[in-house]
Parts: sequence; structure tokens; C-alpha cells
Amino acid sequence: MQDHRRFLKPEVVSKLSGMEIKARLVVEGFIAGLHRSPYHGFSVEFAEHRQYMPGDPLRNIDWKVYGKTDRYFVKEFEEETNLKAYLLLDISGSMGYSSNGINKLEYGSYLCAALSYLMLKQRDSVGLVIFDQKIKKYIPPKSTLSHLHNLLRELDKISPSETTNISSTLHQMAERIKRRGLIILLSDLFDQPGEIITGLKHFRHKKHEVIVFHILDPKEQSFAFDNEAVFKDLETKEELWTSPWQIRKEYQDRLNELLNRYTLECRESLIDYVLLDTSVSFDRALFSYLNKRQKLW
Repeated sequence: MQDHRRFLKPEVVSKLSGMEIKARLVVEGFIAGLHRSPYHGFSVEFAEHRQYMPGDPLRNIDWKVYGKTDRYFVKEFEEETNLKAYLLLDISGSMGYSSNGINKLEYGSYLCAALSYLMLKQRDSVGLVIFDQKIKKYIPPKSTLSHLHNLLRELDKISPSETTNISSTLHQMAERIKRRGLIILLSDLFDQPGEIITGLKHFRHKKHEVIVFHILDPKEQSFAFDNEAVFKDLETKEELWTSPWQIRKEYQDRLNELLNRYTLECRESLIDYVLLDTSVSFDRALFSYLNKRQKLW
């Protein structure tokens, strides 16, 4: 029997061809592991009907289901039942960094693909926002399975681009999205942290639920470089010649301060903050989404 859980590993997924195959196998691997620790007790239900309750309009009863089961079920309608989710993917230049074979943007795109697949299977609506210093592409949320192809096609085309302006996109989308929904930001958050947090709080002010997937490369956390090197900013192209071991401690201290700030301020605003690196299997992120969705229901 094939162990689909291996498809939760980023390095395995990166070798697959086709975004739809990647998304499907990641989700199948995730579901295969749901009943194993630490996911015991969670399930993924792909239901289109719910049991009839007194007061439901009789016209909504699905008589075909009644004929097969001798039980009353009503059809669920998108506007009444579906969660509307928006995936905001940062494609700025810094997202192109990699020290282990898969860059941050690839990781984020695979995660977006898997989340889209999972959401649409659950009859949720999902939209996609691709941005760097401005919004490059906006695909409004829909809940049809045919919508998946539109999302995956866009995710398959992206590449690291220009400088970033995360807060601008957050504020624009907070004003644009009228109905309460779930906002999922996928980014390395290499921008002004105060402005990013203000943008995230704008969504909370508008009553949206928010998940932040903070994607970093392992070496961006460890700074485990051994030789003298020239470090080049992938967005500004600025270069710095340095001996990594001389600045590693200060770098790690400043990074920890930044991560602690995001953790604390997101917690205070009831924002789910999830730190990921590109070596981490995708199940942690998918489980965070599923846990948030369960709370919303």
C-alpha cells in the first residue's frame, strides 16, 4: 500500500510535475495522517448536504437522497454555508531564496495549491491574491471544482519578482473584501513589521479571521554559513561582504526579536501566526487551517 504521507515532504513534492498533482497528493498525504498523532480526532468531511431540521424550506429537500436513504436531507447553498477564504501570496524577490533545493515561493505556491484543493473539496470558496509591491493578480473566490484549474494555472506561472509592500496589499484587500471571511497570508514578511501588523489588524477590525504563514528558509533562521561571503539583497541588489560567524549571534538575536514580536502581536489580535521553514512538511500548515475552520463552524 502506498504511503501518501511522503507527499507532505517539500523535497518530494518539488520533484512532481504539474501543480494539480502536487496539490492532490499533498492533501491525500495529509488526510492519510489525520488519525495519527497529533491529529487524532480531526476529520475532513466533503458533504454537500445536511440533515433536514424543522423550519427548513421543503423546497430544499433533496428527494433523490430521500429515495435512496429514506431520510430527509437538504441541499446546502454556497452563500449560506461556505467559508470564503482568500490566499494572499507574496511573490517578491526575497521569496526566491533557497539553501535546500526549494525556495520560499515554491513552498508557498505548493501550500496555496494544497489549501485550494482542500478548501474546494470541502465546498468552501477560495480566492487568490498574488502580490509584490502591488497586487499583480486577483482571482475572486468561488467554490466550484472547475475554479481549481484557474487557481493552479496562476500558481504554476509565478516567479520571484520585485520589491515588496505587504501592508499596501493588506489594506487594499481589507477594504475590498466586504463579506467576513478567512484571510491567509503567505510571506517571508521581509518588510516593515509595524506596517504589516497594522495591515493585519485592519482585517481583524473588519471582522475577518486571519492566519499568517511566515515562510523562511532554514538558513535564514540558523545563519549557518561557514565561509566569508557576499550577501546580496534579492530585492534592492545591495551587497554586503562579511564573515558570518562574526555576526551570527547578533543576527539570531535580532531575528528572534522579530519573531517574538510577530508572535506576541498576532496573539493579542487573535491572529493565528504559524512559523514555517521550507524543510517543514506541509501538514503543519494544513492542520492550522483545518483547526481554524473547525473553530469557525
